Amino acid sequence: MADQASQMRSLRDVASRINSDGDLETILRDLIHAACEHGGWTLGSVMAIDAAHGEAHVMVRHDPTLLRRPLENRWELATSPALIALQRNEPVYIRDARASDEFPGYRREAFERDYRTVLVLPMSCADAENRPMVLNVVSRGITEVSPDDLAFMSMIVHLGGIAVEREHRIRAERQAAEQLQKALQTQTTLLQEVLSGGSTSALAAMLADLLPAPVLVVDFSGNALVASRSPTPVHFDDTAWQRAIDTSLGSQIITAARDAVAAQRNEPRGLRLDDGERQLQLMARIEPLNVDGQAVGALVIFPTAQAAGDLERLLLDSVKFALSVQMMRSVIRFRFETRTLTELFFEIIERRWRDADDVLLRGRRLGLALGAPARMVVVDFPDMPSLPADISVDCHHAVTRLARQLNVPASVVAIGGGLVCLLPHDEDDDQERIGRLARRMVETLRHSFNREPIVVLGGVCDGLDTYPKEWERCWRMIRIARAFGRTGTLSASDFGPMPMLIGAAESADVRSFVDSSIGIVVAHDRKHDTPYLETLAAYLREGCRAQACADAMGLHVTTLRYRLARIQDLFGIDPETPDRRFAIELAIRLHGVIENGSATAG
Repeated sequence: MADQASQMRSLRDVASRINSDGDLETILRDLIHAACEHGGWTLGSVMAIDAAHGEAHVMVRHDPTLLRRPLENRWELATSPALIALQRNEPVYIRDARASDEFPGYRREAFERDYRTVLVLPMSCADAENRPMVLNVVSRGITEVSPDDLAFMSMIVHLGGIAVEREHRIRAERQAAEQLQKALQTQTTLLQEVLSGGSTSALAAMLADLLPAPVLVVDFSGNALVASRSPTPVHFDDTAWQRAIDTSLGSQIITAARDAVAAQRNEPRGLRLDDGERQLQLMARIEPLNVDGQAVGALVIFPTAQAAGDLERLLLDSVKFALSVQMMRSVIRFRFETRTLTELFFEIIERRWRDADDVLLRGRRLGLALGAPARMVVVDFPDMPSLPADISVDCHHAVTRLARQLNVPASVVAIGGGLVCLLPHDEDDDQERIGRLARRMVETLRHSFNREPIVVLGGVCDGLDTYPKEWERCWRMIRIARAFGRTGTLSASDFGPMPMLIGAAESADVRSFVDSSIGIVVAHDRKHDTPYLETLAAYLREGCRAQACADAMGLHVTTLRYRLARIQDLFGIDPETPDRRFAIELAIRLHGVIENGSATAG
């Protein structure tokens, strides 16, 4: 070995050589070359230790031999001193590999490649896959290695470790800079897409290339779901996943997203889905999409095993902002169109229009074919306290989405406490088609209210003059349904003559008839808490048969006869004559309709 001054110069040369710019492989190649050149060794290599698989891999070699031949690049750790060097964190010196029985692999190669002494030194660094490394050097002849020689070689290895760690830091900084640049470019691209009027679907399509994890965009205002790619390729490919969320899984995902946003929970949680054929359990993180404190949607992220870094979170924030802006534009556009459509509908049913052509033109611009026959279906929401402020918007989107799924062209109008659906009239399959849609509407909206709404199947509107009449007819049936506690799908045939009675009961003459017939009985019952009207109604209902009426009311027949006598004495009502009996019974029925209607209105 050289003297101390020569060793110092050698170390300086080694440091200069491995400190030059280059990738990890170049640094290692310069390191092993410098170690052989200045340490007096013939051959050398740097090996990465894969302890999990029990192997050592040769990363770079220094072999000035002119004869090129295939060499062993993978060693079993059981036959290599590399693991011993790492475990003890000290060099392993094999004076004569040809005579060593401890490492048969080295013994065999020593004869094949003509070398004798081997020195294995652990390196205080790892490769790009975080595998620890060792440096091996060999000589043709037997070399005696002194403590000073070991110190010199250890210093070379230490300088190499410093260079490797520096390269790792540079690479990490380079990757971070590239990710930051990508995040900034992504933010610019997303904002350009939004400002240029791009759709939510176009933005969601961009996310497949931007985010490593599959995501799902839930648009509350548009009632739409758009996926970047499938989170469970085993069950759905990308196309099948989008089709599934458009049909069977959509309402489940929207409900889960709304619940998570309302509860302000964005930690990963289990998302249980059922498409009718299988049950899926997916882990998902639901991030709210807010604008000015209003939740306009959600970003459902199906996280991968890799934890998100700071730059990925920055990228995610950019994505959320762009999606929020895009969805707020949809909210504003939807509210304007809905308000305009509602105003036009009420202008028609309240007969406030003057120019029919102007109304038809305005309707055409809003998607209403007012000149063609259309069937009216009216939805009345349940009267419930503490409903969400945007429940009407949600129901509007749910019905629109349902009609699209059933291939039924429908114009949906929001009317405050309900909806009006105008469906093109088709005489061939009108009843079956409308009935199927109405039943599905009840099922869909029941999830929003936890109870059934009233869905009235109205008649056909053919011309602007028929809309007010059909609207009044449908609303009359809603009042009847409310009065008698009916919900679900209803039509005029479900009520018999009741709609006509309701219409008649609202006239002043009918109210006067009711008051003159039984008004005094009603007033007496209210003042004295007597059951005379109830008794009279039961008696007429049982065909004026005293015993049957007494049994139905749970009274003794004598008590019933006493009440009937008192009714005749107090009010002069004798239901025994046919004409008088019909008048009293009709008055009682109309009174019930009027009372129920007043209670509902209140």
